[in-house]
Amino acid sequence: MRSLLPNRFDPEDNFRVERLLSRRGFLRIAGTDEAGRGPLAGPVVAASVVLPLNCSPGLFCDSKQTTPSQRDEQWEYLRHIGADIGVGIVSPRTIDKINILQASLLAMKQSLADLSSTSSEPDFVLVDGNQKLLIATPQETLVKGDARSATIGAASIVAKTTRDEIMAEYDRRYPRYNFGANKGYPTREHRQAIRDHGPCPVHRRSFRGVKEFVQRTDKPR
Repeated sequence: MRSLLPNRFDPEDNFRVERLLSRRGFLRIAGTDEAGRGPLAGPVVAASVVLPLNCSPGLFCDSKQTTPSQRDEQWEYLRHIGADIGVGIVSPRTIDKINILQASLLAMKQSLADLSSTSSEPDFVLVDGNQKLLIATPQETLVKGDARSATIGAASIVAKTTRDEIMAEYDRRYPRYNFGANKGYPTREHRQAIRDHGPCPVHRRSFRGVKEFVQRTDKPR
């Protein structure tokens, strides 16, 4: 299918894509994005969001460019405007089985299914990145879409906030690794904790920086 999106994007207008699609008859445009591809521990989390066409899209951008307090404010705004939201979570064990790329795509598909289970299905999907999803709904990929599409940007906020909450809970369970601060990413402190204590149950055992230390903690079967 020929792309429906413009060849050029205006960095000052992160809702242009959605307006263009709405003029072509699409009324429920979902953006989907993931958080947590790079960490050594924890799940990969994806979110799908449908924004009302009369919202204030300039609030939403790449979650990596926002502070926790800004993300909390954006969450509140999403609730206030009645945005439809779905979330997908893929565990570290599944990441180890199918690899992080496939786990990220799976989480996105799960988030779209969750979105459709709580509201009507989207009629178009904007996917962050360059990998299309195995779905029947019309879709387009957008590289760096969280900075180019408010809908994807909103999804990135939800995915990041949800994953941070999960890692805060893991921090309480496994305090040696300081997940509350590093969120599972390979900081120097986190790598040293793995060397000192070995991986815990939420570490990704197929990842470099973890797999070298698995035999210390895994008992033979």
